[in-house]
Formats: sequence, structure tokens, C-alpha cells
Amino acid sequence: MNSQDFKLTDWTRILVGDVPAGFYIELVIRAAFFYLLLMVCMRLLGKRMSSQLGRVELAAMVTLAAGIGVPLQAPDRGLLPALVIGIVVVYIGRWVAGKAFNNQEFEQFTNGNIDVVVKDSVMDLKTMKKVRLTRERLVAQLRSSGIKHLGKVKRLYIEANGAFTLIQEANAKPGLSIIPRWDEDFNKLFKKHDEILVCQTCGLTQNKPFDEKAECPNCHDCKWTNAVE
Repeated sequence: MNSQDFKLTDWTRILVGDVPAGFYIELVIRAAFFYLLLMVCMRLLGKRMSSQLGRVELAAMVTLAAGIGVPLQAPDRGLLPALVIGIVVVYIGRWVAGKAFNNQEFEQFTNGNIDVVVKDSVMDLKTMKKVRLTRERLVAQLRSSGIKHLGKVKRLYIEANGAFTLIQEANAKPGLSIIPRWDEDFNKLFKKHDEILVCQTCGLTQNKPFDEKAECPNCHDCKWTNAVE
């Protein structure tokens, strides 16, 4: 479009565009075609496309969206290229799924590993850094599961698809409170343990007598507080 033809108040161009009216009938056909193409591709790629997406499924979805977006709205683009893209994506997706089924190392390479971010009521800060999980996100996830302090957590896994799996302690022990400090009224409801200190950074506990200015053996921080029950 030439700059001379551009008008800010040209509502016909803004709403309808520069395509003939007949293209809107064609647009219905294109939309129906691509809808069916996506449904077929997702069906052929397997049930994981309908659940939480892993890396392979997400890559397939983004590729399909990129291949379909332009010919869906551009009257000068045909439908066949998008169909070819769909076939290639389905073939690669099914090949990767079959290869991963028979080869565990390949599955870990394509889909990622399961990582432990809380072990025996203590945060694994190195693993959290590796998977780019912040402390705030971790404690928020625990609170959403009804956990009030780390002493109730046996394991917290972050799955390959980014979901969390929580395994609680059979017998809860004193641990680090994960309730925000500004919520003083709620924090007052917890009983503080006089004989056990807990690292405010990672949740490691130490029995008294213990130097409250000493470094934490796990995270090397020096912030301690009383564990709660």
C-alpha cells in the first residue's frame, strides 16, 4: 500500500481489508479445511496432544500453527503447502514417539527428565536453578496443594512436562513455614519448636544447641528461625 493511500479514517480498509468480498466465502472454506487438518494431525499425533504438552508436542503445535496461519488469511497462498507441512509434522511426531518408546535415553533427550526439587523437607536449590524454578513459585505450588510448612513434604517432583507431583510425609515433622511473613495472624496459629532451628532459605533443620550465625551446610546461607509444627 502506498503512503498516499493510507488514511486513518478509512474504516472500510480497517474492517474489510483490501480483498474482494468473494474472499470471505473462500475464507470459510479455508477455515473449515484447516480446522479438519488440525483435528486429523492431532489425532494422528496421539492423546498427549489433548493433554499437557511436552516439548515434542509443543514443537509440533507451533509448527502447525505457523504453517497454517499465513495461507488461512492470504488469498494468494494455496492450501497444499499447509497440507504438506501437516504431513511432515505428523510423520516426525510419530517417528519421535516410536523412537522414544524403544529407547529410554532418546526419550529423556527429547522430553526431558524428572527432577526432585524438595527432598525430605529440604529444597534442592541446585536443581531448582537448573530447571529455572524460583523459590516463590515452588512455595506457591506447595500452598496450592494445602501444604503449610516443608516438614510435611517427603518429595516434590517436577515432571518432564513441567507439572508437579507431591508426596507427603507419612508423619509430619517440624519444618520451614511457607506462609508469607506478612500474614501475621495466620502465622501465629503455628506452634514454634523451641529445640529445632530451620534455614529460612532451603528448609534444612538443625537441633539446638546450634550457632544461629553459622552457615547452612546445604545452601551456605546464615538465616535461621524456629521450625513450626
